[in-house]
Amino acid sequence: MPNHIIVKKKINSFNKNITVSGDKSLSIRWVLFSSLSSGVSVAYNLLLSEDVLAALKAIRKLGIKVILKENKCKIFGKGFDGYNYKKNITINAQNSGTLGRLILGLLINSPFPIKVIGDKSLSKRDFKRVSDPLSNFGAKFKLKNKKYLPLTIIGSKNLKSFTYNEKRGSAQCKSSVIFGGMRAEGTTTIKAKKSRNHTELLSKYLNLPIKIESKRNYDLIKINKTNKIKTLNYTIPSDISSSAFFIVLTALSKNSKLLIKNVNVNPSRIGIITILKQMGVEISLKNKKTYKGEKNADIFIKSSKKIKPINCPTNLNSQAIDEFLVIFLIAAKANGVSYFKNLSELNQKESPRLKWAEIILNKIGIKTITTKNSIKIFGNPDLNIKNKIIIKNFLKDHRVFMTSVIAALSFGGEWKIHDKDSINSSFPSFLKIIKYLKQ
Repeated sequence: MPNHIIVKKKINSFNKNITVSGDKSLSIRWVLFSSLSSGVSVAYNLLLSEDVLAALKAIRKLGIKVILKENKCKIFGKGFDGYNYKKNITINAQNSGTLGRLILGLLINSPFPIKVIGDKSLSKRDFKRVSDPLSNFGAKFKLKNKKYLPLTIIGSKNLKSFTYNEKRGSAQCKSSVIFGGMRAEGTTTIKAKKSRNHTELLSKYLNLPIKIESKRNYDLIKINKTNKIKTLNYTIPSDISSSAFFIVLTALSKNSKLLIKNVNVNPSRIGIITILKQMGVEISLKNKKTYKGEKNADIFIKSSKKIKPINCPTNLNSQAIDEFLVIFLIAAKANGVSYFKNLSELNQKESPRLKWAEIILNKIGIKTITTKNSIKIFGNPDLNIKNKIIIKNFLKDHRVFMTSVIAALSFGGEWKIHDKDSINSSFPSFLKIIKYLKQ
C-alpha cells in the first residue's frame, strides 16, 4: 500500500453527525494515573493511537499489568510505589512528547538508571525544559548534547520539594513537575503560565493533596507528597484537537453542517472556538455537561459565508497551540490580513510548525510574512487552487498531514500528500471520517 494519498477535488456539501476518537491528552494521563492507583482502573473509548499504545507499553515495562480488548482497557495498579522493574530498562516514547515528558516526573525516585528514547521527530525536541526543573527534586539526568533524547534518568531516594516558575505555558513541563511533586517531601509550588489543566483536574477529582489558585495570567499550584491514588474508571470524551480539522473543513465548505458529539471542551483547550467565532465562523456548543471535572459538549458548525481577519490575542495561544496549523487555513480565506504572534512554542512540536504553516500557505498562493515566533497571513476570499501540490519531508508530523488534507478538500487543486501513516500517532480514524463525509 502506498504511504501517500492523492486528493483531486474539493469536498461536496455535507450535513452529518460524527464522533471522533478519544482525547489523546486525557488518554495518556489516564494511563499514567491508573498505573499509580491501588486497584483496577477501567477506561472506555481510550484513544488507540501509537502515542497511547506507547504509554501502555511503558507502564508494562514498569511492572504494571494491562489488559486491552477492543475499546476497553484495564490497568492493574499496585499502588503509588508499586512500580517493579529490572535494571537498565528503556522506555520508548515514540512520537509522544506528552508521554516522554510526563513519565519523567514519575521516575524521579527510580533506584536504577532508566533510558528514555523516541522517534526521529521526538529526538529533535527540547527535553532540557523538563530535566532542568526535575533536577531540583534531586534526580539526575544525562541528555544527548545536554538537551535531547536519548536521555537517562537516575532517581533519588531523598526527593526535596522546590518552587518552579513555568514561563512557557507548557502543560507538559507543568504536569511533569506535578507528578514529581507527588513523590517529594514537603510542598512543591508551581507558578505556571496558563495552559491546559487536565493533570490538575484529574488530581482534584482523585482527591490528591493539590491546591490551585487561578490568577489572571498564571495559576499557582501547590502539591504535597501523595501516598495513595484511588482507581479511575473513565469514559474518554472526544478530542477537540482532532475535531478541529472537521470544524475547519465545515467552515470552509459550501452549504455544509456538522455535529461532533461529546467533545472535551475544557476551557484551557477551546481557543480554536473562540478564535474562529471572532473570525465570523458559526460554532455553538450543545448538550453541555461536566464529567469527572471535565467539561464536555456537542459542537455544531455551519459553513461560513464571510470570514474576517484577526489580530489574534496572545492570551489564546496556549488554548489553541495544537490547532494553529489548521486555524491558519481559515485565515487564508479571510478578507484581510490576520496576525498571529508569540508562537515560538509551535516550533517545539513534532515539526517546526510555524515554518510548515508558511510552506503550506505559500504553496496555495497565500502571501505570508513569518518570523521566528509570528506569522502574518494575507487572506484571499476567492482562493481557488488549480495547480499540483506535493507535501513531504515534514518529520511525519500528523498535524501537517491532516492540515494538508483539509486544505486540499477545501481549496481544490491536485495534491499528493506523503506519510499518511503519520496519523497513527494521534488519530488513526481520520481518513475513515473524511471518507464518510465525502459519501
